[in-house]
Amino acid sequence: MSSTRLCIGVVAPLTGRLAPLGRPLAYVLRALAPRLRQVDNGGRRHEVAIAVRDSRSEPEAARQAVRELVTADRANLVLTLAGTRVLPAVADTCEQLEVPCLSTTFPWQAYVRARGADPAHRFRWTYHFAWGLDDIAAVFASLWERVEGRHAVGCLWNDDLQGTLLRDDRYGFAPVTSARGHTLVDLGPYREPADDFAAQVGRMREHGVDVITSASTATDLALFHRQARRAGLRPRLITCSRWLTYPHTHTTPAPDVHAELGDARVATLVYWSPGHPYRSSLDGSTCADLAHAYRQDTGECWLQPLGLAHALVETAHHALATADDPTDRASVAGTLAGARLDTIAGPLDWTSGPTPNTALVRLVGGQWHPGPQGPRLAVVANEGNPDVPLTGDLTPV
Repeated sequence: MSSTRLCIGVVAPLTGRLAPLGRPLAYVLRALAPRLRQVDNGGRRHEVAIAVRDSRSEPEAARQAVRELVTADRANLVLTLAGTRVLPAVADTCEQLEVPCLSTTFPWQAYVRARGADPAHRFRWTYHFAWGLDDIAAVFASLWERVEGRHAVGCLWNDDLQGTLLRDDRYGFAPVTSARGHTLVDLGPYREPADDFAAQVGRMREHGVDVITSASTATDLALFHRQARRAGLRPRLITCSRWLTYPHTHTTPAPDVHAELGDARVATLVYWSPGHPYRSSLDGSTCADLAHAYRQDTGECWLQPLGLAHALVETAHHALATADDPTDRASVAGTLAGARLDTIAGPLDWTSGPTPNTALVRLVGGQWHPGPQGPRLAVVANEGNPDVPLTGDLTPV
């Protein structure tokens, strides 16, 4: 049995503003290192090296990291996650250099549009798994419907890529939420980071908004909530994606963010949790096992990207183990295009879309509840994935 060396390249935000999201990936790589040292492909054993490069949370540094992985490390496959601008920079560079890339952590519409492509476009080298903006809209609508009465939903969206996509007539929130009878009120775009939300608070009062939806940072949402409260307005529920899917203490250096939002009743999307009913294809560990090990080994609370980071590595292993020739990058890319496997983040299937290069992750709804060890993310709505058990009730103001 002969042995050939393979390399899995990783571009991770080890430093910079996205570093909290890079820690789960770095942890998974360490934890799974013993299982990644070799890959058995059809009776041929291949030694595997893991090469990690820091994106520094910046697009140009991420591009340079890919170039180094391809030229110096001779990576057969590149993995990455996190960053509205950073992740597309990695994917585009991999496409240009003709090396397979697998990524995750933000909506597929953003993945496609940030790269200047149409959803029907077929990339040859780059693949992604996540959820869609329509999936977020469906989860949030189900949460709004748990608040008694009919509501005007205020949309606190920025003037950047997220806000543009959320407003999109085809791919944004309106097609889903309007069909369910909800009225969206755009409170006006803001530049991120924000320094004042007076205009948005004024529009909220004008339209009688009592439910807010957003994709803001924790810091910006805290500022909005503080100014609304001073104006005598108190939304009954805030649904927020993006940074509010993580514990507030992990997303900003400001120590008072959680205190600011503690009475805001913030609900969010949940794409992975310890209660999800899935197992690793590599070592059979459950979601609860992974979350427990992460806390035990790092002393930190689990983050949702932990499950996706683990699934990234599982899929990379699958691609190298099943490709006709794992030493050939085109063969590995072709294997990703047809990949179907069960992971600790759930079943992933690149043969069923929604785009030629994307596999879907199913969403449920969660809400941050106070707990003795800090905020706890409870699953409060599971229409999008009934296999995930509920762990709490939605509590509006």
